[in-house]
Amino acid sequence: MKRLLASLCLAAGAQLCLAAPPSPATVRLTVDASQVQGPMTPIWAWFGYDEPNYTTAPNGKKLLSDIAALSPVPVYVRAHNLMTSGDGSYALKWGSTGMYSEDQDGKPVYDWTIIDQIFDTYVQRKMKPLAQIGFMPRALSQRPEPYQHHWQPGTPYKEIMTGWATPPNDYDKWAELIYQWVRHSVERYGRQEVESWYWEVWNEPDGLYLIAPDTKLEYFKMYDYAADAVKRALPTARMGGPHTAGAGRFMDDFLQHALHGKNFATGKTGSPLDFVAFHAKGAPTVVNGVVRMGMGTHFQRLDDGFALVQKYPELKGVPVIIGESDPEGCAACGMRTNPENAYRNGTLYASYTAASIAREFELAARRGVNLIGAVNWSFEFEDQPWFAGFRDLATNGVNKPVLNVFRMFGMMGGQRVAVGGDRAYDAARIMTEGVRGARTDINALATRDGHGIAIMVWNYHDDDVIDAGAPVELKISGIPARQVRLRHFRIDQEHGNSYRAWLRMGSPASPSAAQVAQLTQASELAQLGATSTLKTPGGQATLTLRLPRQAVSLFTLSY
Repeated sequence: MKRLLASLCLAAGAQLCLAAPPSPATVRLTVDASQVQGPMTPIWAWFGYDEPNYTTAPNGKKLLSDIAALSPVPVYVRAHNLMTSGDGSYALKWGSTGMYSEDQDGKPVYDWTIIDQIFDTYVQRKMKPLAQIGFMPRALSQRPEPYQHHWQPGTPYKEIMTGWATPPNDYDKWAELIYQWVRHSVERYGRQEVESWYWEVWNEPDGLYLIAPDTKLEYFKMYDYAADAVKRALPTARMGGPHTAGAGRFMDDFLQHALHGKNFATGKTGSPLDFVAFHAKGAPTVVNGVVRMGMGTHFQRLDDGFALVQKYPELKGVPVIIGESDPEGCAACGMRTNPENAYRNGTLYASYTAASIAREFELAARRGVNLIGAVNWSFEFEDQPWFAGFRDLATNGVNKPVLNVFRMFGMMGGQRVAVGGDRAYDAARIMTEGVRGARTDINALATRDGHGIAIMVWNYHDDDVIDAGAPVELKISGIPARQVRLRHFRIDQEHGNSYRAWLRMGSPASPSAAQVAQLTQASELAQLGATSTLKTPGGQATLTLRLPRQAVSLFTLSY
């Protein structure tokens, strides 16, 4: 019977998977707003994607506007292919700006038209580029033909390794291109604006993204020349890396090189390293027909990277950016070719995001590193079916449930405060065990600023199964007011869930205008009940709720 239920779960896209109703005991959570744990650094306000030309598509502009609107701080955006040759057409895992070519005499020709359109879109929304120096223009490629790949989901990753993925054939021209790009950016946007950006070289050079006989030394050389060019154009620019796929020997050797090695460009010791960046991903699978997430793997890879930064005393306090931090690795692999990615449409992605971002503070603190950002490698995909299971925040212009988690994070600021619970997992336990078995992770993240308290509560489990959840008692102390204005926001099967609304429509392949309007309305962050006034004698209050599995709630107590 269990196997039959599991098969039905996967066939239904996992969101209709209902477990037998449990009879759980009340889960007790505590929040002490008087005990500050550290700053609520907006590590969540970072996003990225492979296809930069989606930026200027109508759906891309809409989504960027929605993201900018939910954040009280500037959002940082990282995109691949900002230097790739081409006419600006998009395809899966592909994009281009055509910023560099050469005339018949081999002299550089710079064209900033498309990159300006992309960066203008960010800056107009008060967003900031995490500007990626890559990939290699055709005229500078060591293997210019074939240049563009034509990869599709379900085919091997190695098929993307074409002419864009080589080191430069002329390092002086490579450096001059970067110098000219940074100088142009300063001229267009102003010195103060560009000083607020971050610059980095390439993407995952330890993985599939660089073709060279000795990728490690070639990448070090590329980095040194690029960093020197960036700093010559703008000495106060912020430069870092290596944006490796994992925190292994390659990253360790890069840190050693940047701190103590001989610079390939200048001959001096070391290379600019204003921040350190690496990637960390989880590993979902399908077990007996049910998607099972790999949060433990994700956390272990985060901890490996933080441990490498901790290894070097010179990096104490240096900002750390997780350049891609996601449940798994291929945003452009939909659930048709990768059934383990069926989690992406509904509330499992939402609850995973809430639970994982909250624990990144804990993982960074245990290693004593200065985590400032965790890039969510998810955006939108053009010309794809509705809810096709890509790792995206919106489908055909309609936002998915996961975006509402970021709306919740956008309502949390100030300082993180102490939280406790009798059903909560800590990061160390998740690293070793995941969230498996009969027990779900019901936990919270709480913040306090000068105007109120915000408490995010989630019910997470690695297995994509829905049940009625558990009653939760939330005791809050340290409230600096006699009464507060209380609001309760929710993401679950009935609230803030455009995917569930689409399923109820019969999963239309081409929704009508009226249906799109209904889906858009269903995609908004929902408030449960009316705003109320809550008495808080002695600075205390108790809230009760029923929290279904995969649900996320946000309480705001304003004073």
